[in-house]
Amino acid sequence: MPRSTGALALSALLLTITFTGCQWFKKEKPEQPGNAVARVHDKFLYSEDIRKMLTPGTTREDSILIVTNYVQSWIKQQVILHKAETNLDEEKKDVDKKLEEYRNSLITYIYETELIRQRLDTVVTDPEIEKYYAENQQNFELKDNIIKVLYLRVNRDAPKLKKAREWYRSSNTKDRAALEEYCYQFASDFHLDDETWLLFDDLLKKVPIKTYDKEAFLRNNRFIEIEDSTNIYLVKIADMKIRESLSPLSFVKEDIRNLIINGRKLMLIKEMEKAAYDEALKKNEFEIYD
Repeated sequence: MPRSTGALALSALLLTITFTGCQWFKKEKPEQPGNAVARVHDKFLYSEDIRKMLTPGTTREDSILIVTNYVQSWIKQQVILHKAETNLDEEKKDVDKKLEEYRNSLITYIYETELIRQRLDTVVTDPEIEKYYAENQQNFELKDNIIKVLYLRVNRDAPKLKKAREWYRSSNTKDRAALEEYCYQFASDFHLDDETWLLFDDLLKKVPIKTYDKEAFLRNNRFIEIEDSTNIYLVKIADMKIRESLSPLSFVKEDIRNLIINGRKLMLIKEMEKAAYDEALKKNEFEIYD
């Protein structure tokens, strides 16, 4: 179809959309696809194809926009498809084989997922985690510096700063309770759980510590006080582990739990594959020809 004719056909279609509106949706099974609206080589787009894109009550302006965008999108898709089919060799265009491989993989995956959902034991005990950790310590070398830390950020004009300095250094239970109450009242940010391992780099995102040698800094500093134009930062490093040393069990406990569960998944799949093979062999469901 010449370009000018195609443009006229599209204009006619848009007029039909404007003036017939919802009447189109009363035709459940049109006898023919309608007028051709666009062509790319030997592929045609018909008015009936576009009608399916519209819903009752669509305004004239929206209808025109939807149709125009759809026609342009269809043309681009067909042009690219034709280019691909023209330039790819037959082997690369053999999508049937790829679709069959994908289908087989997807069905197998769905079956294995359902099997795992039904049969997988997800309970991992602490002794199992400890045993795995002891037997695989070479896999738990720290890649980053980690710390147990207490810190707080308060405005330089905050009250009772002298007491806060005393409390954050203390290990006394009453002082810790007083510090917690103080933080809730006056600190703009704080972390008081110094029993949990954190990445040192995460602390550096919150506290303006400047150091070119992180390991040396951690080895030589326990209590840190830093000031900027508006805030005072109080930091207590309760414990630290340097990268490339053995990770504490508590830091990798959840990782080990997931590793054990994933190992069970793989074992379950292998057992399923073997059981399916053995059953098929027993029932003579396959043959291997010479």
